[in-house]
Amino acid sequence: MLFSSTVFFCFFLPGALIGYYLFLRKSRTLQNIFLFVISILFYGWGEPKYVLIILASIFMNWLFGICIAQCKNTDRTNIAKIILMVTVIYNVSILFVFKYLNFTVSVIDSIVDVGLKIKEIELPIGISFFTFQAMSYVIDVYRNKGKVQKNLLNVGLYIAFFPQLIAGPIVRYETVSEEILHRKETPDDFFAGFSRFIEGFCKKVLLANTMAKIADYAFNTVHNGGEVSVLTCWLGAVCYALQIYYDFGGYSDMAIGLGRMFGFHFLENFNYPYISTSITDFWRRWHISLGSWFRDYVYIPLGGSRVSKGRLVFNLLVVWLLTGIWHGANWTFIIWGLMYFILLTVEKMTAIPKKQSKNRLCIWRIYTLFFVLVGWVVFRADTIGDAVCYLQHMAGIRSEGFIDAVFMRYLSENVVFLIAAVLFSVPIVPLIRKKCSKKLLLDILYVIGLSLLFLIAFSGIVSNAYNPFIYFNF
Repeated sequence: MLFSSTVFFCFFLPGALIGYYLFLRKSRTLQNIFLFVISILFYGWGEPKYVLIILASIFMNWLFGICIAQCKNTDRTNIAKIILMVTVIYNVSILFVFKYLNFTVSVIDSIVDVGLKIKEIELPIGISFFTFQAMSYVIDVYRNKGKVQKNLLNVGLYIAFFPQLIAGPIVRYETVSEEILHRKETPDDFFAGFSRFIEGFCKKVLLANTMAKIADYAFNTVHNGGEVSVLTCWLGAVCYALQIYYDFGGYSDMAIGLGRMFGFHFLENFNYPYISTSITDFWRRWHISLGSWFRDYVYIPLGGSRVSKGRLVFNLLVVWLLTGIWHGANWTFIIWGLMYFILLTVEKMTAIPKKQSKNRLCIWRIYTLFFVLVGWVVFRADTIGDAVCYLQHMAGIRSEGFIDAVFMRYLSENVVFLIAAVLFSVPIVPLIRKKCSKKLLLDILYVIGLSLLFLIAFSGIVSNAYNPFIYFNF
């Protein structure tokens, strides 16, 4: 089920709020049962056959957590370590079978040509997100960073809670372990969460969907061998960068807002990544929950940066190879991850741009945006050949001229959306709020503006406009 759908807006969300606050407000246990049940219904709405997979994940990781806690309480640390290893193997195996088995078989068959064939396995929606959350629960229990949940329902609610279930952010167990039973819902939190949800909804429908149409045209035209100019290709790459930001960032806003409406406080997942002054800075601001997951559960256990230079390079290679693979079973994602490994390794080894003066920050922002755009082209392409071809068009090697009528048409028809997308990708709103002395007037304008944008966005989904979420595929 999509957040940006009439079914969610008109039936699911109102029913969830009425049930939670009107009928069950006096019992935390009943509220948790209710949230768990509707979360499973939410997940199974489009793919009911995969409900058993998430239920199995919940049960097995609950069992692993119980076993590890018991072993640690009785000083059987070695057995706890073994159970932790089994936990990781179990969860990674689920990901491998559903996400990477087909790709692995095709690679092996292309190398040895033995005719390996298996039935195409469909990817359960959101499997990477809920599997990483499940692993973080068991690992945090092992590290004593959260109380073990002996109640299976509580583990199920943590893993399956519908706001973040299918496209993140990856919520860490230690951040919400206390709120599972002891959260406090307040009117301020509810209305702040509702506003955040509407902001994310508008970002998705008005900005991401509009940018998607331009990006799809440019990439599909190149893929199909059509004629396209240099500027059209650059516009397509920029629009894809904005699309994926407002698509995933908007979803994260909606998830954080929905969580807050029910008393849960999730950590931020984006922090204006396109103002970054280095690749390192970019990955501190983009998909923060995934970056922090790999940092805390892979990079630091490997030794982090407090190791020899050779070991540091190895640690970065492992993290960014896994980051690329996490996003999908395709060579483009692996190349994308390795590109960031090279860039981050260079930055770590040279301490650039840390040594540069502040008056050169503009140069480093251009450097960062350039490589981020190149990365998004690789990320968006279906094959490495498509990515190379698109980059050649951007460089003017295979393009049909510098500018064409298509570029001018898309630019003129979408200029308002393009300007808005660029403006809101930088912290202009916080700056205005900080500088403005008339806070009440600003709040009134905010409510009016957000209401109007919501009505426009909602009319868009009613008319069945373009509406998929990019990160559902991961």
